[in-house]
Amino acid sequence: ATTGEVTVRNLNPVSLQADMAIVDALTRAGAQITTTTDSVTVRRSPLHAFEFDATHCPDLFPALAALAASCQGTSMLRGTRRLAHKESDRARTIADVLESMGINVDLSTPDVMRVTGGEIRGAEVSSHNDHRIAMAAAVAALRCERGSVTICGAEAVAKSYPEFWDDLSGLLRPDEHGHNEKTTI
Repeated sequence: ATTGEVTVRNLNPVSLQADMAIVDALTRAGAQITTTTDSVTVRRSPLHAFEFDATHCPDLFPALAALAASCQGTSMLRGTRRLAHKESDRARTIADVLESMGINVDLSTPDVMRVTGGEIRGAEVSSHNDHRIAMAAAVAALRCERGSVTICGAEAVAKSYPEFWDDLSGLLRPDEHGHNEKTTI
């Protein structure tokens, strides 16, 4: 949604899995989405701020925050109370990671995270040994325009997605215009 186009196959678009809520969030942010009976394709487009309640899908929070960092304006994500007892205090960790990359994150309202999108800048960030934080930092880093992003503890992805770095590398093949080409996972 932020840098190119990707098709995910063998995915049931009407699944009752809580993580399918990401499609709704992407739609609210303005991403171009096409679904078939077994796949979802997401294309880069101008993204705008969105509101989303992740109370019932707290594992999506890091990815939602990375998406919000790529949006114009301030997005509001609800459900931060559910993040305190994950592999890390995910709300605070997400804020630390994104703020290190130049993104403003406000946690002053109970159960709410406000993320103001902007230019991602290079930084050294810690995954806090949290697989979802490492993956979200990598997704945000795709838009880094100044410097590079180093993720300490990047091996944490092995907990849920050992092939993450290989698959992400496959998404980074630029076309003749410098944009990422269409990729299928």
